[in-house]
Amino acid sequence: MSASAEATVLISHEVGLHARPSVKFTKLAKRFSAEVEVALAANGPWFDAKSIVKVMAAKAPKGTVLHIRARGDGAGEAVGALVELVRRDFDEGVDHARTA
Repeated sequence: MSASAEATVLISHEVGLHARPSVKFTKLAKRFSAEVEVALAANGPWFDAKSIVKVMAAKAPKGTVLHIRARGDGAGEAVGALVELVRRDFDEGVDHARTA
């Protein structure tokens, strides 16, 4: 039986999932052997989180809830790492200390 994991995370980055965050997101997803997918709605459509073209095409703005799921070895670690990256505003150094 294959491991699986799912989570949701709110994009708080001022310009959303634009070019630089998309690159960071896909690079991190590629570090895991699990199949990783992302969607902008719980019922999909789901797309490959390791595809820069597909992630950038999502054009997810600030305030979007990302749905992330993974299957296979390291699924939980992959989902956890991607959620934390989004929560850290993609490590872009922008001050988002205010909480909603």
